[in-house]
Amino acid sequence: MTPQKRDEILQVGALESTLATELAAKYETLSLPDGGDRAAFLAEHAATVRVIVTNGRPGVDAKLIAALPNLGAIVNNGVGYDSIDVEAARKHGVGVSNTPDVLTDTVADTALGLTLMTLRGFGSADRYVRAGRWARDGAFPYTRDLNGLQVGVLGLGRIGSAIAKRLLAFDCAIAYHNRHEIADSPYRYAASPLELAESVDVLVVAAAGGPHTEKLVSAEVLAALGPEGYLINIARGSVVDQDALIDLLASGGLAGAGLDVFVDEPNVPARLRELDNVVLLPHVGSATARTRRAMALLTLRNLESYFTSGDLVTPVLRPRK
Repeated sequence: MTPQKRDEILQVGALESTLATELAAKYETLSLPDGGDRAAFLAEHAATVRVIVTNGRPGVDAKLIAALPNLGAIVNNGVGYDSIDVEAARKHGVGVSNTPDVLTDTVADTALGLTLMTLRGFGSADRYVRAGRWARDGAFPYTRDLNGLQVGVLGLGRIGSAIAKRLLAFDCAIAYHNRHEIADSPYRYAASPLELAESVDVLVVAAAGGPHTEKLVSAEVLAALGPEGYLINIARGSVVDQDALIDLLASGGLAGAGLDVFVDEPNVPARLRELDNVVLLPHVGSATARTRRAMALLTLRNLESYFTSGDLVTPVLRPRK
């Protein structure tokens, strides 16, 4: 493979450390600056950039895509691509790739662990022991069994299906909502997020992010879970009405929540951090060494494939040739 020129690959945003290391070992790249330096940078380099490599944030918008006349592909290190303007990419013939499958099991494991932590109060129980309250105040309060509950999965794609499979081991009855019912699915279909929430004890959000799913889990959907219901979100913070969620958690309108994602990461509202009926994780759904390396290698495979064949290994949108 002919080595790529330094100015053909543009990094947008800070790359995950494993990917940054693997990319630096094979390529020299440019990094898109923030702020006022961007216009001067693009004036110098825009015409030579062929590929963008990104982790998702701060995103690749229509303005940036239009400013790069020879851009052919956006290679995203992650399964979610909601921060990329795919319609703008389509308009300009730019391909988009992501990293499906390699993180499915790890994220599903996170969802299961987060569900157990939330219902059983394991995080609170840990803090209870550390604060010396076991000896001082006696036994920790009773919590909720996961076994045998009705669980709704919002978004029965690869990750949602893997979550549902794990929950079957707990004898949970699974229902789901997608935009379209899945033929031959063994799980009960709910025609709307509201119908799903009304019928389950736990709602697990595994839907894709983006404008089409923003606040899909609305205040009405959250209220339908009721004071004994739980929300688990390992998808995107934007899918849930975060303010409504905080209000319900604080008022007792919802029993608890387990969150790995937030609206404005890494900024988590103080009101949410102060609640003890919510488990908060710093977006670690895929954060294991094995999974992050697999994601990085698949990202590089997409990059190398584009340079050698003009196509992508795992395209969300194929480049126009």
